Amino acid sequence: MVTVGNERVDYLMSHQHKQHHHDSCCTDEDHSTTRHQHSHTEGELHHSGEGDCCHDGHCHDDAVPQADVKLQADRVLVYRVEGMDCSSCALTLEKHMRALPFVQQISVNFSTGKMQLVADGVTDGEIVKEVSKAGYQASPITKRAQQQDAAKPATSQTTTIISGVFLALGYLLSYTSVTPMVSTLLYAVSLLIAGVKPGRSAFYGIRSKSLDMNVLMTVAAIGAVCIGEWLEAATVVWLFALGNTLQTRSIEKTRESIRNLMNLTPTEAQVKQNGQIVAKSVEEVGIGAIIVVRPGDKVPLDGEIIEGISSINQAPITGESIPVDKKAGDAVFAGTINESGTLDIRVTKLVEDTAIARIIQLVEEAQEKKAPTQAFVDRFAHVYTPVVFVLAAAVMIVPPLIGVGAWLDWFYKGLELLVVACPCALVISTPVAIVSAIGNAAKNGVLIKGGTFLETAGKLTAIAFDKTGTLTEGKPSVTHVIALDITEVEVLSIAAAIERYSTHPVAVAINAYAAANNIAPAHGREAQAIAGKGAMAAIDGEVYYAGKPALFTEMGISTAGVEAQIGRLQEEGNTIILIGTATKLEGVIAVADTVREITVEALRKLKEVGIEQTVMLTGDNQGTAQKVASQTGVTRYMAELLPQDKVNAVKSLQREGSVVAMVGDGINDAPALATADIGIAMGGAGTDTAMETADIVLMADNLERLPHTIKLSRKAIRIIKENIWFSIIIKLLALILIFPGYLTLWIAVLSDTGAALIVILNSMRLLKMK
Repeated sequence: MVTVGNERVDYLMSHQHKQHHHDSCCTDEDHSTTRHQHSHTEGELHHSGEGDCCHDGHCHDDAVPQADVKLQADRVLVYRVEGMDCSSCALTLEKHMRALPFVQQISVNFSTGKMQLVADGVTDGEIVKEVSKAGYQASPITKRAQQQDAAKPATSQTTTIISGVFLALGYLLSYTSVTPMVSTLLYAVSLLIAGVKPGRSAFYGIRSKSLDMNVLMTVAAIGAVCIGEWLEAATVVWLFALGNTLQTRSIEKTRESIRNLMNLTPTEAQVKQNGQIVAKSVEEVGIGAIIVVRPGDKVPLDGEIIEGISSINQAPITGESIPVDKKAGDAVFAGTINESGTLDIRVTKLVEDTAIARIIQLVEEAQEKKAPTQAFVDRFAHVYTPVVFVLAAAVMIVPPLIGVGAWLDWFYKGLELLVVACPCALVISTPVAIVSAIGNAAKNGVLIKGGTFLETAGKLTAIAFDKTGTLTEGKPSVTHVIALDITEVEVLSIAAAIERYSTHPVAVAINAYAAANNIAPAHGREAQAIAGKGAMAAIDGEVYYAGKPALFTEMGISTAGVEAQIGRLQEEGNTIILIGTATKLEGVIAVADTVREITVEALRKLKEVGIEQTVMLTGDNQGTAQKVASQTGVTRYMAELLPQDKVNAVKSLQREGSVVAMVGDGINDAPALATADIGIAMGGAGTDTAMETADIVLMADNLERLPHTIKLSRKAIRIIKENIWFSIIIKLLALILIFPGYLTLWIAVLSDTGAALIVILNSMRLLKMK
């Protein structure tokens, strides 16, 4: 037998090993939990994965060391960066900032649009200025505005419009009697207006030895000017600017899907103070403070109800569509909505530690972690881009040297090759899909810890479930009532009177069942427990007993008339409670852990989305397992298992060729969760452990959202494949059209930026998936 403590240690060790196994490269994946400077006393900064990586999995010299570095909070600066339209932009900015003397560590992540750096003796203004030199806009992220957008600069959009006007004027005037010089000047103005940003970015890209799209476009535009193609040059730059503007706006929508969660929480709380209710900023409210939440208001902070009864809409946290009844002693979460009664709540978490704050933090970290497909594409692009430069130079020089065609024609074809071969659409094909899918899941009450786990979830063929608390409620309830010489109502009324003040789970189940059926307890007195056997109470002058069959056997009361029924109920996993006097048996109550209402529907939907096997793993006896299996409709079940047996069961499924997920509570089933390809924990809203250790967390304490998660993962994989193939086919078609002379430079740009935009829009469909 493995103790819970050992399970926890083994799980963490196995989990770390499993994550390391998933990591395709040290700079591509880092599954350790990062903490931002605005929410903890000390932060951790790790490389985002935008840096270089070779195929043997080792970091290059110019990549930030992967090991987490403990930092003082006031040294870690976090900025929102706008204008990045693919991961090569993030790499260019990262290399530029790393070259500055005051920057000690730097991490720029394209997926989330965030830059984290360690720098001493520097102001926000200086950082923003340096970022703008590289062609991007940065704004510091404040504590409250952690996940909120900085004000969107309209500069790029305005610049694109003005450039387009000059380009159109020049083109129209070229068909009039006005001298061609006027059109050329207008083209030049258009070129300069739209070309400042990519030109500046190209300069810093070349200086930091990063050959990104800005470098390719700038070289192509300058080349077109050199051969007198001013219209081509201006059109190339304007189309590039237009494409970047549209791409940036689209990508920002995917990033907003998570940042907007922060808007769910109120900025103020109504705090009880010296007998009065005072409005305070949530940042000023400490643990232990009493806050008042009226009907219709949002709960501002995590806490525990100390007075009041209400229904709480927890959809923002757990994805549950039906409000949950809450009373004194129950936990409530920031961002949830109080539907009815007024509540007094004792605050248990500071604003930066609330469930919703942790969800946002974990999801943004997940979006920063590259999936295997994305890691491969980025490594491919890192090698591919320099190769394209060499090929373009060869196209420009070699054919004319050997006497095939004119220098001007081949120079133009080389410029086209530079533009067409840019891998922008290919590089962006995966991260936008990953960010969109993880954002969708988070809004529906599911935390997916990274692209690796999203991809693996889409390949699952078998899911193993712990029984207790996963498929079943995890707490007993009444399943059968057998009355002998009195009615069922009388049996329950007597039982409720005896168990009225007991806190034993069986007693609680009997009282709850009686209350649900509007059965009042009989008037009893002198109720007392009989250690290890049951309880007793005087009712209408006679002593009644409620307890195990052994209690009645000791009193010499025969159960001959109901022995067969008792035996059958016990085989099915029921706990038997007998009700009677010292001389006669009056009734039998069977109590058992019951199947959750949502379980059967969830398992049916899992089969619909392509899960071939659903397997129940339990430590209970065969009879109990068989009954629950028949009620839930699982494909297979395995009973009487110890923790290590569950591990072996998961390994057995894997040996059969299945990609296996294990669903449990994150602690008791820790070894099996770590062994499976993916560990899925339930009830993450109430347990920090589940959030920290599982690969996927179902925030609600049921399986309702699991089918959606699998369906979403499979659709994400399908969209990623569509994006990659579409990007490759467009490139090949454009390349084929270069050499016969059917492709112009501006059409090459249109094909590249158009393909990137289509890929982004295709990925954004994941945000809308219901």
